[in-house]
Amino acid sequence: MSQKLPFKIFSGTNSRYLAEKICNSLGCELGNMKIQHFADGEFGVSFEESIRGCQVYLVQSTFPNSDNLMELLLMIDAAKRASAASIIAVVPYFGWARQDRKDKPRVSIAAKLIADLLSVAGISRLITMDLHADQIQGFFNVPVDHLYASSVFGPYISSLNLENMVIATPDVGGSKRANSYAKYFGVPLVLCHKSRAKANEVESMTVIGDVEGKNVILIDDMVDTAGTITKAADLMISKGALSVRAIASHAVMSDPATQRIESSNMTEMVFTDSIPYCKGCSKVHIISIADIFADTIRRVYENESISSQYII
Repeated sequence: MSQKLPFKIFSGTNSRYLAEKICNSLGCELGNMKIQHFADGEFGVSFEESIRGCQVYLVQSTFPNSDNLMELLLMIDAAKRASAASIIAVVPYFGWARQDRKDKPRVSIAAKLIADLLSVAGISRLITMDLHADQIQGFFNVPVDHLYASSVFGPYISSLNLENMVIATPDVGGSKRANSYAKYFGVPLVLCHKSRAKANEVESMTVIGDVEGKNVILIDDMVDTAGTITKAADLMISKGALSVRAIASHAVMSDPATQRIESSNMTEMVFTDSIPYCKGCSKVHIISIADIFADTIRRVYENESISSQYII
């Protein structure tokens, strides 16, 4: 009898584009799965091939709306009931991660709730990328492989060959991430300090550091309405920056984000394809993370180290 478990990859509806790229990179077929929708909006999941005794990888980002999360939970439950040997959730974008603590009385900690839902549903492992806060890994009682988009962003930034480059962060909360890039490239770090009137609305912003005559690279983990990052870009141009480019792992891009980026002084906005972006913006550039996830899946399957994925 074979000592190695067979593996199969399946995808939810809205992450199929990425799952197909991952399968192409691995040289395997995407598994056959059916999602049946009912008139009232309810849906059901069924695997159309045997997965008994298999190591099953389920690719699905949990971006809005909530149907993507519900699909993933049903996929996990169906795989468990179909006697899969292990179930690995591949979640390039882990939604609800911004709610990772009690920042005021009587609020939920949604990131912990989602972690519990995935664990109870039956995952054996989680593979994700650029969590909003690294400590969310501790919400899980199963192994978490936390990848970083820096493995694709680093080479891209190097290819720009920018002189007088500085790394910047649009808010103080992202200073640790931006500082890692600044150390890697050996360039200065600039901070933006912002205050919010309410969620998704920036009241005021100041730049801490010198950007005059510099080519600025803004680093963030996600862009939602793009209010913060475009305000930071415009402010830095007004302070004498030669150019401002921004890179962010996840293109949440809720309206009016596309219009804000298009009309801003930003030269370029770079995302990964962890979330599908189809709205169209001349300044948006997408870099695929399919090869990173394919290589990580292969390493997990072969019980190899994934440390080489971390370049920054």
